[in-house]
Amino acid sequence: MTGTEVRALKDEEISTELSRLRGKIFGLKNKSVSEKIEDISQFSKIRKDIARLLTEQTARASA
Repeated sequence: MTGTEVRALKDEEISTELSRLRGKIFGLKNKSVSEKIEDISQFSKIRKDIARLLTEQTARASA
């Protein structure tokens, strides 16, 4: 997800996407405990997407 894609989202969509990504990273953490994950870079990609969404959400709240 890029910055332009994030800016195009509505406020409700940002909240929904945040909860979806947080659930996804939680599932990956649980999966990593029980079995080996092939693509470990998913953690950093998801965390960066969460950061982009939170940054846009904060910018909209202050504007």
